Amino acid sequence: MGMPVRIEDNLYELAKAEAQIEHRTIAGQIEYWASVGRAALDNPDLPIGFVVEALAALREPHEQSTPFVPRSRS
Repeated sequence: MGMPVRIEDNLYELAKAEAQIEHRTIAGQIEYWASVGRAALDNPDLPIGFVVEALAALREPHEQSTPFVPRSRS
């Protein structure tokens, strides 16, 4: 369910520019930033780069993923 939200003009312009680079809608970019921020706040001990990569991995289709195999089993 979409809901209108007021944001500052400069945040909107930043989201607009980043959305174009990342091929997202402006709303999609703001939602992405919110999900990364929420995950980072929930896991303050993790580097932000790790949080971003983990969220990206969760969005990958399972058919395209490679199962983890520990080195001791290879």
